[in-house]
Amino acid sequence: MTLHQLLWRVWLPQWRLHPLRHAAALLAVALGVALAFSVHTINQSALAEFAGAVRSVNGEPDLSLLARHRSGVDDSLFDTVRSAPGVLHASPRLEQDAHARGADGAPAVPLRVLGLDALRVAVVAPALLPRPADATAKADRLGLLRPDAAYANPAALRALGLQVGATLELHTPGGWQRLRLAGSVAAGGAPLLVLDIAAVQALWQLPGRLSRVDLRLAEGVDATALWQQLPLPAAQRAALLPQQADDATQRVSNLSRAYRVNLTVLALVALLVGGFLVWSVQTLAVAQATPLLALLGVLGLAARERRHLVLADALLLGLLGSTAGLALGTALAWAALRLLGGDLGGGYFPGVQPALHWSTPAALAHAALGVAAALAGAWWPARAAQALPPAQALKGQGAPESAGPQRRGPAAALALLLGGVGLALLPPVAGLPLAAYASVAALLLGGVALVPALVRLLLAALAPGRHALWGLALQRARHARQQAAAMVAGVVASLALCVALTVMVASFRAAVTDWLDSVLPAQLYLRSPQAALPPALLQAAAQTPGVQRVQASRQSLLQWQAHQPPVALLVRPLDAAQPGQSLPLLAPALPASTDGRIDLWPSEPMALLYGLQPGQTLTLPLPTGDVPARVRGIWRDYARQFGALLVARQDMARLGADAPPNELALWLAPGADEAAVLQRLHAAAGDAVPLEAASAAQLRRLSMAIFDRSFAVTLYLQAVAIAVGLVGVAASLSAQVLARRKEFGLLAHLGLTPGQVQAMVLGEVAAWLAAGTLLGLALGLGVSVVLVHVVNPQSFHWSMPLAVPLARLATLAAAVLAGGLLAAAWATRQAVSQQAVLAVKEDW
Repeated sequence: MTLHQLLWRVWLPQWRLHPLRHAAALLAVALGVALAFSVHTINQSALAEFAGAVRSVNGEPDLSLLARHRSGVDDSLFDTVRSAPGVLHASPRLEQDAHARGADGAPAVPLRVLGLDALRVAVVAPALLPRPADATAKADRLGLLRPDAAYANPAALRALGLQVGATLELHTPGGWQRLRLAGSVAAGGAPLLVLDIAAVQALWQLPGRLSRVDLRLAEGVDATALWQQLPLPAAQRAALLPQQADDATQRVSNLSRAYRVNLTVLALVALLVGGFLVWSVQTLAVAQATPLLALLGVLGLAARERRHLVLADALLLGLLGSTAGLALGTALAWAALRLLGGDLGGGYFPGVQPALHWSTPAALAHAALGVAAALAGAWWPARAAQALPPAQALKGQGAPESAGPQRRGPAAALALLLGGVGLALLPPVAGLPLAAYASVAALLLGGVALVPALVRLLLAALAPGRHALWGLALQRARHARQQAAAMVAGVVASLALCVALTVMVASFRAAVTDWLDSVLPAQLYLRSPQAALPPALLQAAAQTPGVQRVQASRQSLLQWQAHQPPVALLVRPLDAAQPGQSLPLLAPALPASTDGRIDLWPSEPMALLYGLQPGQTLTLPLPTGDVPARVRGIWRDYARQFGALLVARQDMARLGADAPPNELALWLAPGADEAAVLQRLHAAAGDAVPLEAASAAQLRRLSMAIFDRSFAVTLYLQAVAIAVGLVGVAASLSAQVLARRKEFGLLAHLGLTPGQVQAMVLGEVAAWLAAGTLLGLALGLGVSVVLVHVVNPQSFHWSMPLAVPLARLATLAAAVLAGGLLAAAWATRQAVSQQAVLAVKEDW
């Protein structure tokens, strides 16, 4: 009989004898593959949609010259660039953020305004070419250049609730300006309006300014070489940032890369637990099938073929589980894209409603992961089946040793644990904490391998007592340590990961709460997202009854590197003598500069991303030119993952680069009515400036709501991991008690009632679960140190102190113990309720 025939005729019928055991393993593999594949599909769909929208707006230029600041650069460079050798086409652009509303006074919506040269843009970005609405406008060639003509993309039309031909109002520094929707553009993505570039320059009072110039080059012209050879003045060159076609796509990907990778790794938690569960199932299967394997060995089945038989069983299990997982993962991804819009709580793709992007290579890769997890879990049981001595086993004298790395004792486990510690000390790879993820896996494997040794140590300290039933349960628990490892491996792994995630989220939440207290010292905050606050409002705010103190600041964007998202440039008053009073510094600041250089205060994410250290000198690109500067200190910031740079307002004023503020912080007098103060400020601002106002308490609530939404998916993954681990306990114990029917029958002959037998088994399980829970807690705390102090800084570029929520961890451990005991009670009741006495006669 061939191996294939043995698999189908002899080995697989065991699936019908132990359906729960194999169903649990199938469920674990399927859930692991489903979660990982759904997270990947959601992220790829959102990223593809977002990147597609960016490409439709940016077009496909060979080289783009970006202004580092929103104020742009002088358009005199356009003629220089357009006439440079190797440049075929050049398209200028001026970009601004604004608010627009219908002419009937509907609520204003934020959107992007693009000022373009309609006669040049078609070659570089055809999706931005204005499309007039009627035949008369199409015939009017100069209609595209009219200053009151606006062209909206589909997202802007939906947001404004307008049709082409309607009138809208656009907010500019000069107030609300009435425009006519003369047509549309085909660009996708977020809402945007396209106007003639001269109209945007006039509306925003930026005559002769450009945000970027897009270039199409002659074939064979190198973009990098062209940039280096452009005859630009030093000031203009310093104010520009060259960007090639791939940089825009890379910048979009970098927006959410760390978040996507961490979600994928968390989703693989269930698959890792599934691998432990497959190991448990196959270990018990080999133990129960010892007589069958021995008989096949005596009949001529080679040892290597016995190993292949077990691996073939695991391969089939992995294939079935992976297939089911891909189907379930596709359904989960489709539902999430409809309900969550592809965002998964991270806030990286707001407003994006992507279509499902199903990838065959990705599906095959995730299916391969599921199969690999099943084969890895079955490897040691297969080795045990190979090492089985058939003749002795047929006589009941050669049962296989427990399969797994634990058979080598604690030395292998300690080696894995030490290896995990060493991996945690390695630097990131390509900006991702890959070594830290490997460290977590090594710690989990080492912890599971320690289960038998830990059970021996814990149970050795327990006294049998006078109760015979307890003594019997204790003795068997001591001598069945390897079965304990097989049963509680999934619980140890899942509990450790849940503990680690709980500690990480609690640490992050506590750090964010403390940080909010330090960065929100005032009671009220106002800002105008797209325009400067008028001087009249600043004066009115200082004179408003109930306001004790006003601090004005400005926030804008600074493009530091082409392939990274912009950093936030913050300009506000800062006490040079005591900066720590208003900034949450990571370490004491250096003394103030005395050599004419200005002091810079990068946030922790920016310092990690760009390798900045206190005392380092660099050049700060400003609209007025490059300025020598020095890093004086680094401060903690959890609001801007890609960095913020703070410059004291007095330094900017000294350089002549100070701009009107767009944010206000207001300290109120004791007993002042916040609502009344806000009403007076809105009245002072009038309709000219759209204001966003919130109290410090509202900002705290909003920030914590965003935080909880971002980590909501981790709670779901924790629940899945624990559920899979508990299903593994039920399945493993069910298989064990079925294999012990003869033992139960003998105990019944000796006078034990079914209830006493069940109590004895529950005592064994309680001892094993207690040991596994303690190990899972300790292991989880170790993994949490890696997540908090290695993964978070390397992924998201911020640090935090470790906070251990003891009450929550105690509740989690108690829930795992209770769940495991309930699963054990159900499994033992099913076995004990059978005619165990008759099982004794099976050998007569």
